[in-house]
Amino acid sequence: MTSYPQQPQQTQPYTPEAGEPPLWAPYYGAPIGAAVKRFFKKYTDFTGRASRSEYWWTALALGVIGLVLEFIFLALAAAGATVSDDGTLVPGAGFVVGLILLIAFGLAVIIPSIALLVRRLHDGNFSGWVALIGLVPGLGGLALFVFALLPSNPAGQRFDQPKV
Repeated sequence: MTSYPQQPQQTQPYTPEAGEPPLWAPYYGAPIGAAVKRFFKKYTDFTGRASRSEYWWTALALGVIGLVLEFIFLALAAAGATVSDDGTLVPGAGFVVGLILLIAFGLAVIIPSIALLVRRLHDGNFSGWVALIGLVPGLGGLALFVFALLPSNPAGQRFDQPKV
C-alpha cells in the first residue's frame, strides 16, 4: 500500500485576511472572479485539485460567455439572410464571422475545461481518467455531472503537488 504525505486540509472558505490559497491548493468558497482567474492561470494543469466553487463558478461563466456568443452568431447569421428560389434559407454574410467566434471560443477553452474537470475529480478522490466516462453516450455526461457535485474527499490530497 502506498502512503502519500498529507497536506493540511482546508475545507472552510478562505478569509480576505488570509489571502487566496496557493495555486496548487483548492480554493474552497472561491468567489466567481477568483475561480475564473484561477481557471486561466491553471490553463493546462491537470494536477492538483479544484473545489466545487472553483468548478461551478467557472462553468457558469463559460456557459454565459458561450450563450452570448451564440446570440451574436444567430444575430449575424440572421442579418442579411435570404430565402432561395427552392425555399431554403441562406444565412447572411455574418454567419462565417459568428461561426469563427464560436469555434475560436470552443477551441480556447476545451483543454482547460478538461483540466478543470480532472482537478475536480481529484478533489473527490477519483482518478482523472474517470473523465473518459464522458465519452459514453447519454449516461457518461450525467455521471460526470454527479461526480462534479460530490463534496471534497480528504483522501484526494494524494493528488496535491505543492509547488514552492
